[in-house]
Amino acid sequence: MTTHTQPEWITVGALADGFASDNHILPALDDLKGRSLTLHFANGWLIEHQFGAETLHWQTADNDASGDAPYRASSIRPGIYLVDFLKQEDGRTHSVSLVLDLMHNLFTAVIGQMPTQAEAAVDLFSRALSGRELTAVSAQFLHGSIDSPFTPDTPRHAPTLELVGLRNQYIYSATEAYEHVYLNSNFYSWQCLEGVEQGLADTDRCHYYKVADQLYLFVWREKIVPTLGLVLIDLAAGKTDGKIFGYQGDDFSSAANFPVGALAYVLNRTEYR
Repeated sequence: MTTHTQPEWITVGALADGFASDNHILPALDDLKGRSLTLHFANGWLIEHQFGAETLHWQTADNDASGDAPYRASSIRPGIYLVDFLKQEDGRTHSVSLVLDLMHNLFTAVIGQMPTQAEAAVDLFSRALSGRELTAVSAQFLHGSIDSPFTPDTPRHAPTLELVGLRNQYIYSATEAYEHVYLNSNFYSWQCLEGVEQGLADTDRCHYYKVADQLYLFVWREKIVPTLGLVLIDLAAGKTDGKIFGYQGDDFSSAANFPVGALAYVLNRTEYR
């Protein structure tokens, strides 16, 4: 008699451990050290970011709020940086990821937040019946210009459907590999081909933005284990650069936020008639 074992869901902290060794993460850079960049948001926010070697200081234009945070900066293409850090506000941890295009002085900010334990405990059926998203993980997308006022004529990284229809394989390390199928403007499917989540699969809420030719910002929000994933996908170079944010354990007491990077392969493209 054959015994079938059920693949086990793990915490984001455990996922970080699985991704830790022999990986394809891009190196952290100190290119921004000593620089000050003022982000002019389309919604009217004005926030200055001063970069040190490992810590950045952010401050609003009216000096109403400020803070310091360790940050990580990486670059998947010349002139384009991903800056990632955690911000503590209102007693909660917020994920802040800045896609900085210094060649065109544009940026996209992704601000993510994990649900509380009570919010995560609401079952999927109740969320569906009440018209809410199935995932309790939130993400806000904000755009703007760098060191110059944002105007109606300022371009921005726009939503795109160019990834839809692709079936891609991502090799994160010697032991971790995943497959993505980009279904439509709101959802994608994933499965773990090899690694600590091997055998697991799901379809989750996602977002796509075009940063440059064959370079995309892809963000996903998982509903089973609260997770925010964010990667820049460079189809021309065949690689990705990003991070995964969630809870360290199952007690919702501390955050896990770790970099990821992968070799990217397009397996095929589906075109519907």
